[in-house]
Amino acid sequence: MPRPTDRPVPRAPRSGEQKSAVVFPGLAGTTFAALGKFLVLDRFARPRVRVADEVLGYSLLKRFRDSADDDYSESAQVASLISSLALAERAETVRGARPQFCAGPSFGLRPTAVYSGALDLAEGIRLTAAIARREREYFRTHHSDIVTHTVVRVPAEPLAALLAEWNARGDRLEVSGDLDQGFAMVTLRETLLDAFKQAIGSIGGYSMHTMRPPAHSTLFGDLRTAMEQDVFAGADLRAPRITVVKDQDGSIVDTAEAMRTMLLDTFDRPFDWRAVVGTLVARGVHTVHFTGADALFTRLDSTVRHLHVVKTDPKSALRPSSFPVGETV
Repeated sequence: MPRPTDRPVPRAPRSGEQKSAVVFPGLAGTTFAALGKFLVLDRFARPRVRVADEVLGYSLLKRFRDSADDDYSESAQVASLISSLALAERAETVRGARPQFCAGPSFGLRPTAVYSGALDLAEGIRLTAAIARREREYFRTHHSDIVTHTVVRVPAEPLAALLAEWNARGDRLEVSGDLDQGFAMVTLRETLLDAFKQAIGSIGGYSMHTMRPPAHSTLFGDLRTAMEQDVFAGADLRAPRITVVKDQDGSIVDTAEAMRTMLLDTFDRPFDWRAVVGTLVARGVHTVHFTGADALFTRLDSTVRHLHVVKTDPKSALRPSSFPVGETV
């Protein structure tokens, strides 16, 4: 069966050309209602759906439709992976994107690994499905009382003081993601959630989404070990062909071992989006192509203040007549 190209070999920028990057957002918007039509109709997505059916041994679209109420299901995660990669190819083919860098906060690391050439598409699909199954199994029996909660408009110092106060009395709270100034994800016991929301409100902040299962916490060292032994042991990882920026600290990933470490770090280390932006800016990146359903990273002040944002998402991809080159957010 013909297989879609994972990505073209990156072209070196011409003299004086501004650098660009592609960014794969996380799992937001990963529902059949949001992605189903795109996966059926899009010319870049359809070949990848066929590869997924072959790798998984079942119809991805049928399984995805049947699990429509579960944003974190195995099929939803594979659907997010292949839709993001299809949109990246669309950005290259339709919009002429020629990125020299790529990144992907949180779940976005998985399409990043494929797009960068560190994983074949089929191996990326297999790995994504295996991670989803192993993670569900883990949280069924471990840390079932833990959630990750997002807060906004909370200055760094008051938030740090609040976490220090609660940790000093024996309540373990950790920052699992730094999105922007005053915008963070915090992992804590669910029994503390109501009191934590009140405390956030008392220092002028607002509570947003609560994630179940939780993510990106040092509490989950056993999950990382299980993934390393049960899922990644046979993964065929290579050095990336395009420069990858690590979501945990903004460092550069350029070897197969560094790619493996980055993918494993996502289970028990927080991500730092501002560090990623800092590295892209320092490396001369001007334009960032966000390829995937996203209503968060493309709107963050830390993104739009420093980078020219171009979105390629499933909704706009199905409306080519209203898909002007250079659309910004």
